[in-house]
Amino acid sequence: MTTSIELPLWLLLLILGFAVIAALDKVMIPSVRWFFRRRLERVVARLNTRLERPIQPFKLARRHDMIQRLIYDPQVSQAVADHARTQGVPESVAFEEASRYAREIVPSFSASAYFGFAIRAARLLSNALYRVRLGHHDETALKGIDPEATVVFVMNHRSNMDYVLVTYLAAERSALSYAVGEWAQVWPLSGLIRAMGAYFIRRKSRNELYRKVLARYVRLATDAGVTQAMFPEGGLSQSGALMPPKLGLLKYIVDDFDPEGRDVVFVPVALNYDRVLEDRILVAAAHDPKGRFSAKIGVVAAKSAKQLWLRLIGRYHRFGYAAVSFGEPLSLRTLQGQVDGDVTVPLARTLIAKIGAIVPMLPVPIVAWLLIERGSMTRADVEIAFGAILRRYPEAHVHLPRDNRDYGAEVGLRNLLERKILRLDGDRYHVEPDQIEILKYYANSIRHLMLDQTPPDSAQAKTDAATAGS
Repeated sequence: MTTSIELPLWLLLLILGFAVIAALDKVMIPSVRWFFRRRLERVVARLNTRLERPIQPFKLARRHDMIQRLIYDPQVSQAVADHARTQGVPESVAFEEASRYAREIVPSFSASAYFGFAIRAARLLSNALYRVRLGHHDETALKGIDPEATVVFVMNHRSNMDYVLVTYLAAERSALSYAVGEWAQVWPLSGLIRAMGAYFIRRKSRNELYRKVLARYVRLATDAGVTQAMFPEGGLSQSGALMPPKLGLLKYIVDDFDPEGRDVVFVPVALNYDRVLEDRILVAAAHDPKGRFSAKIGVVAAKSAKQLWLRLIGRYHRFGYAAVSFGEPLSLRTLQGQVDGDVTVPLARTLIAKIGAIVPMLPVPIVAWLLIERGSMTRADVEIAFGAILRRYPEAHVHLPRDNRDYGAEVGLRNLLERKILRLDGDRYHVEPDQIEILKYYANSIRHLMLDQTPPDSAQAKTDAATAGS
């Protein structure tokens, strides 16, 4: 036992390397993980004391554990077996495919990333780009929601800024879990978005196995009380108007709902802007046969650099107003008691109507509507017509800068004039012929209000229910 032995240096280094790895794996890494886990728990405990809806344990579960729970769910296991049989592949291959879908969907929420970075960044970016205003807001109704219920914020989709604005304005209520599309699955954006609790979805997937994995994740999150945010239109509006609802995610929430269990409460949220950052891209996509977006990274970088330069030289102006309205909550339990059969289509129709009723009316959309309807106008004409709209729609959620009708008309005209959508000849404002589509885009955001029409419900709702395409 006391005899000396000689070892080659390379073997000694190899032994020491394995010893270090073993020490890290068995002692140091678990200790470090435990240390940070304890710190995280204390952070979450402090956050939950000030949030209206505390962060649910489901949201804080380790991502690996959540993936395992999802892929071994009985319904997913049955879907794996069915997929293997219909595709003629071994179950092990189908299981690996389901595992890949689960890893793609499941987020890795970080309270520190969400409340330490995301909320601050959302506040900074929102106020840097817009004058943010909170429109209709029934605080009593929102606070009266059952504390045990799962809350789902249901929003119209005007811009990618929607995520940022609602995250900022809902910061005191809870951490929101968004469904985001394929655009966000790029490095390093994907890691940040996943850490903020968002989950990725393939909007046009027709793969039954993928749908089952996604449906079970949504069901598990809903049953666990995770506060969610979703866009029933399924994508950005390319016309500016509210679009018919897609029923995929709504159907996943409604299916297997237990009226005796945790209730689900939907909160309609309506957003509108004086300027949508992607307006020209969206209008161009509306005329593309395949609906493709032509946003090139070089163009985005150039526009960002321009705005930064304007800020440095003191000539930067924000892009007008961005307003958000929160509507009356809708209980799924209550609605299900009023409807015979599948409640998905009536739910979608009701939510779109509630969103449409509270869309904020801002200076640019109002002025755009007037110019589309009446052609060239003087400023006095615009001010008079602006006032007539306010009198005709006293219940509308109108934001008036400085609470002044005439100044509101001036703000709308100035914004459109600076963007060269309008031109001023003498005392009359004319629409530039090649800018008419952009003007219609903004007018469309309030068209349903101006015509006293119900927003598009679900002309294709039954088809969407069948395909469950979100």
